[in-house]
This record gives sequence, C-alpha cells and structure tokens, in this order.
Amino acid sequence: MDKYKQLYIDFEAYERVAEPHKREKASAWRTAIGLQDVDGLEVSDYLKKAAVRHIEGDITIDDVREQLKSYYVSKEAHDRGSAGKEEADRVAANIAKLLGEKSFSFTALEFLNIHRHLFEGIFKHAGEIRPYDISKKEWVLNGDTVLYGRAADIMMALRYDIQQEKDFNYKGLPLDDVVRHVADFVALLWQNHPFREGNTRTTAVFVIKYLRSIGFKVDNDLFANNSWYFRNALVRANYRNVSKGIEPDKSFLIKFFRNLMLDEHNELRNRYMLIGYSEVDETPTCLYEDTPISTPTSTTEGTPTSTGDLSASVSDSVRRLVTAIGKDEKSVREMMAIVGLKDRKNFIEYSLAPAIREDLVQMKFPGTPRHPRQRYLLTANGLALYDKMH
Repeated sequence: MDKYKQLYIDFEAYERVAEPHKREKASAWRTAIGLQDVDGLEVSDYLKKAAVRHIEGDITIDDVREQLKSYYVSKEAHDRGSAGKEEADRVAANIAKLLGEKSFSFTALEFLNIHRHLFEGIFKHAGEIRPYDISKKEWVLNGDTVLYGRAADIMMALRYDIQQEKDFNYKGLPLDDVVRHVADFVALLWQNHPFREGNTRTTAVFVIKYLRSIGFKVDNDLFANNSWYFRNALVRANYRNVSKGIEPDKSFLIKFFRNLMLDEHNELRNRYMLIGYSEVDETPTCLYEDTPISTPTSTTEGTPTSTGDLSASVSDSVRRLVTAIGKDEKSVREMMAIVGLKDRKNFIEYSLAPAIREDLVQMKFPGTPRHPRQRYLLTANGLALYDKMH
C-alpha cells in the first residue's frame, strides 16, 4: 500500500493532528467531497489520493484539476460508468479550490460565477440560468415538490434577495436572531434554484464564503458530514401544502445553522424531516395520498401499517434488505453484495420489489426510475422496522 493510499484512509485525521495549513486544506477537501452526496455522487480513490498529495504540498490544486482532466480523457474510452465519478471528482476539486480562495463578492453575479467555476467542463450550461420552470419529487416530501422560482424571474429575484441581505443591519441583534435571519436568507436564495443542476452545491459554497466574509469562522465539516440534511432542510423550509395543513418549517435549517455558526451540537437526522414523521412516539405517520410512485403502498387510506404488525409479516429476505440499507442509501449492486445475492432478477423479485410494495424501501429519484445515480433508502416505516430489529 503506497503512502498516499494509507494517508487518505485516515483523511479526517489531518484536521486533528496536522499543521494549520494542512488542516485548512483537509477541511476544504472533506467539504468538497461530502457535498457530492447531495446528488448521490461518490468521488474516486484517484481523487482522494490526489487530494492527499495536495494537502501534503506535493502538488497544487490546479495540478489536481489538470490531472483529473487527463485521467478522465484516457479513462472514458475504457470505462462506460465513469461519468458520475468524473463529475464528483472534478466538482470536488473545483470546490476545494474555491474554498481555499479568500476573494468573494456578495452579488448575484458571484452566485452565477461560482456555479460556472464548479461545473465548467462538466455541464454545457455551467453558470447559465435555466430557461424553463422545474419541479422535483422529494423523498422528504413523500414525492411532492417545492415550488421553485419562475425561470423568467430568476435573475431579478436573485438580485433582490442578495440586495435585501446586503442592506440588512445586524448591529445589536442577538445571535439567535442573527442565525434565524441567515437561515431565512439562505432558504430564499436556494428556492430560486437558478440552474438546471448543481443548485445545492453552489448554494453551500456561496454561503460558506459569505459567512466568512461577515466574520463567522464556519466549520466546513458540517457540510461535509450533513450535506444531505442541509438539502432536505432547505426543502422543508420552502414547502407549503395548505390542503394537508403543512406550512414551511425552518426549524431544521435553523438547527443546522446554529451548529454551523454557534458551534452547537443539535441532532441532525433526515428522518425527522420526513413529512408525517412523529418525533413524539417515533411512529411514522406519512401522508401517501399524493405520492407519485407507481408501486402501490401497503394501505388504502394513507395510514401506514403499524410497526408491530409489519414486523411480524415481512419475509426474511425483506428483513435482510432493510438491515442492508440501514440509515444509508444503496445502489442495487451494493444491496446485492451485502445480502450475498448474485442473481439480479431474483433479488428484485423476492427482496427489492416486496420491500417497496410493503412501503419499507423507496427510490431516491422516484420520478426517474432509471436515473443513472439511482439509490434506495428506507421509508419512515422501513426506518421504524430497522430500529425495532436493532
């Protein structure tokens, strides 16, 4: 095992024991790598080794970026499945570069430029405003979508939101109110969703640099470890469904920013944000009436089967699958490897399909079953069953 491979195995150790300049680089890399989870991406071992070489001072960040370009030019012809890794690797390197730079301009143009710097060479539309309206089916909303900004109004809305924040006077404001105001601003900023892809990663980088520019020594690691929570919290902060009695809930986002800005240690768990989840008795009461998933749920009235009844009725193969997924997200290949199956057809027929039918497992991208980065995760019922079994 070469020295760089050994080093990146203990990647987090840099932030505990390394010299200050190495700790700063390591923090930027951990954030850059962690943020790829927002879109279900994972970086390659090649990138991790290159990151360590950069932290050690053997190569510059621009060397890393150039090496990645060359690596994927040669790799593409031999590896059909490298597109996701290439995006993750190159965007992570670009994030690390931006986080290492001190310059920052708090403007709508800077927001667009950050997206361009992150995704240039990855997306043809890097740095460009999306020309159409969008919707996205969200796991945390049981398949519903946030109402995003109209394409025709995006630039005007961005300029307005940023100017309002720029004009706001924080002087004399208690820190609790400062955090709440920052959370409000970030929720508005993200809701514009100016780009076709990469909105959350762009928002995270912009917010880190903005908070630093106004004097906060923010801990990048929070984004590294909780990027998926950050996105789900933004979703809940912008979701309203009056017919179901649901109003925007910014409490999750405020917890995130209290940890980020005040160094608190509030528990950040995605399952608590799932619409219908009950924190009081740990019993999930999800709303399924409008869930846009073709697979039928196990109920007809929108009320899930109780955990006790469910625990007794599920097959051993489904139980093994629930355990295999746990509180993570898994691809079909990863799930099959964990449960020890090699026949994909049998796995889907006897494990995955029944688990979805019984409302224990769901797709990360339910609206696009053949999404290239499709992953599977436990529903609220699945999480309750998992907890019961463990």
